[in-house]
Amino acid sequence: MKNILETILDQKRLEIAALDAQSLRRAAESSPPPRDFLAAVTRRRSGLPPALIAELKRASPSKGVLAPHLDLLEVADLYTQNGASAISVLTDEKFFQGKLETLRELRARSLTPGTSHLTPPLLRKDFTIDESQIYEARANGADAILLIAAALLDDAHFVDLHACAHSLGLTALVEVHDEAETERALRIPGIQLIGINNRNLSTFEVSLTTTERIRPLIPENITLVAESGIFTAADVARLQKIGIDAILVGESLVTSADIPAKVRELTGT
Repeated sequence: MKNILETILDQKRLEIAALDAQSLRRAAESSPPPRDFLAAVTRRRSGLPPALIAELKRASPSKGVLAPHLDLLEVADLYTQNGASAISVLTDEKFFQGKLETLRELRARSLTPGTSHLTPPLLRKDFTIDESQIYEARANGADAILLIAAALLDDAHFVDLHACAHSLGLTALVEVHDEAETERALRIPGIQLIGINNRNLSTFEVSLTTTERIRPLIPENITLVAESGIFTAADVARLQKIGIDAILVGESLVTSADIPAKVRELTGT
């Protein structure tokens, strides 16, 4: 029986088969230059609290529907106005109720002269397993993409996708869940940004001890993001103590009764 990641990847392969890689590459190469996502989330060496990568999500396979009627563009404004350093946009439709159009609209608004809807750098949060998806991300306004070690079991392909992202000016957030994946990630030439996901992909249990356990394995010159299981200022303080640059938070934001207050709590502002 397939686990949820394998099921998602089967769906991605169907989606990729329908993409026109050459057209997407041309569109990517002619798109406005990406913003510096890495600089936006590198905080540890500045002495500031961890940067907040605030996620736009309506649902997830582990928790089901979280916030089905959320106005994502309005929430993005709330994130920006209350101190988020970057925004993560889930673009998977089948499993997370996301849309690529959300990413495109956010980037377009930030490029419109005189707009009051300036957005910080944008991460395309999806299951990237093919170069065509990276071209698609760049063409639709992403400044960064996600590469999940557990979804990329071929090391050479993993390295190639990372290089492809960088060739387009995109930051690659490489996500790991355990020590073995961390070792693989550290072998990628030029790696700059690693995300430690506190969610066990087999059981879906979440624990910040995952980040605490893996943190010592990662060199100081690599920017670190903690993902999943972050709900309170106490959680953020716990992660700051071990030298985390940024936190990626979705569920506790989109389910909050007061999103601006929750953003301020997690950013310490």
